[in-house]
Amino acid sequence: DAMLDIMPSPGLVRHDWREHGTCSGLRQSAYFDLVRRAFDRVAIPARFVDVDDYLAVSPGDVEAAFRRSNPGLPASGIAVFCDSRRLKEVRICMTRDLSFRPCPEIDRRACSRDRLVMPPVR
Repeated sequence: DAMLDIMPSPGLVRHDWREHGTCSGLRQSAYFDLVRRAFDRVAIPARFVDVDDYLAVSPGDVEAAFRRSNPGLPASGIAVFCDSRRLKEVRICMTRDLSFRPCPEIDRRACSRDRLVMPPVR
């Protein structure tokens, strides 16, 4: 429950622990402390905070806004993921000490659509 302010559902919190946390070598509480520090390390561009209506964006615009808000974030260290028409997530790669790093492996799988819909925050 303590993660629900940064993760949208209990199911996602459990999934994150099962898929990533269990092999991190950390206790559950330490893992989620690290997740929170990583979340706090990333500045979400003001345009994307408290979105109250559907917003049309391009993946490139989203990446550019995050890079402007997070000095040192390399172009290959961020990727926007989408489904058929909606922005699903923004992935940002970090080192173990939470510095930004390149990760071309995620960049290759990023959204290739021209325009996406960013739904309002629930």
